[in-house]
Amino acid sequence: MPDERTPLRGRITALGSAAVALALALCSCPALAQSTEMQLDDDGGWVQTDAPEPGTDAWVIAEARRLLADDKPAQAYDVISPWIEANKRSVNAYLPEAYLIRGDARVANGNEYKALYDYEAIIRDFTASDVFADAVQREYEIGLRYLGGLRRKIWGMRIEPARSTGEELIIRVQERLPGSRLAEKAALDLAEHYYERRQMKLASEMYGIFIANYPQSEDREYAALRQIKANVARFKGPDYDGAGLTEARLLIEDFMHRYPATAQREGITVGMLVRIDESAASQLLTTARWYLRQGDEPAARFQLRRLLRKHPTSAAAREGVDIMIDRGWMDAPDEDAPPAPEAPPGDAETDGSQTGAGDGT
Repeated sequence: MPDERTPLRGRITALGSAAVALALALCSCPALAQSTEMQLDDDGGWVQTDAPEPGTDAWVIAEARRLLADDKPAQAYDVISPWIEANKRSVNAYLPEAYLIRGDARVANGNEYKALYDYEAIIRDFTASDVFADAVQREYEIGLRYLGGLRRKIWGMRIEPARSTGEELIIRVQERLPGSRLAEKAALDLAEHYYERRQMKLASEMYGIFIANYPQSEDREYAALRQIKANVARFKGPDYDGAGLTEARLLIEDFMHRYPATAQREGITVGMLVRIDESAASQLLTTARWYLRQGDEPAARFQLRRLLRKHPTSAAAREGVDIMIDRGWMDAPDEDAPPAPEAPPGDAETDGSQTGAGDGT
């Protein structure tokens, strides 16, 4: 498996140029140059079957599909839209396909946002239809284009940001076709979107959802690696939130156990755990110093004791010892005394700072 996937932006660009052509090709197979019905014979060739009678519902559908295949989406829209308006409150069996055709015509005309209303009509009212999955696929493709930066049209100009709409569409794909390959792709695409935009908290959460929902995916190792990187990147220094560090440590240990070769190649080693330990220790020391500046000595002492208990070998712990000795909160170590046993792992207290908390003695 490659170490890095093709960037999401590159995949979106390819979809932008090919999605309409693919949609038209899918729609055009049963109907070619004229409004006729075609099917494959035993030799793999197209043969004409009985043509729909002009004026019938089947003829309208076939004619609209033919116009789409001939790259005439505006004419296809003019054929199918009046028919939908006349039949939308009926139980006509052709309605789901008609909505799909009108949506595809709108996409081909550059009105993809209006097309969503047609695809949503299928998804909402025709869940058992043969084109239900096609409608979800179309929304996925539009969602990717919005994530890639495509703006919505307002007054004929693309000036309205649509990333949030794209995110919602990609989430809906996962809800509407759970467990499918398309839903799996959508989950990873959304995680990649957040990662590339440096929204690391959302990226970490989305990679975690992907791993939980698709544990057998061929992209699981890749997602686990990206989740680690996202959590490490969340930490911007001891003055900022360090919640991602604890999760990163757990993820690193699991990754080293599952994928030792990849962990070694990517630098996911004990050295990274040491750096994470030092970062977490620095944050506790910074928090303790802040409490000292505020005159809250009990809270500062609480943080320093946590520092010594959770990160006893860190550089920050040595500074913490000096502070506690200077303030008389602990005795200077006796150099002739045997070394004290290491503190057990874990911490009974919560990770949040607790003003006025006891010192644990």
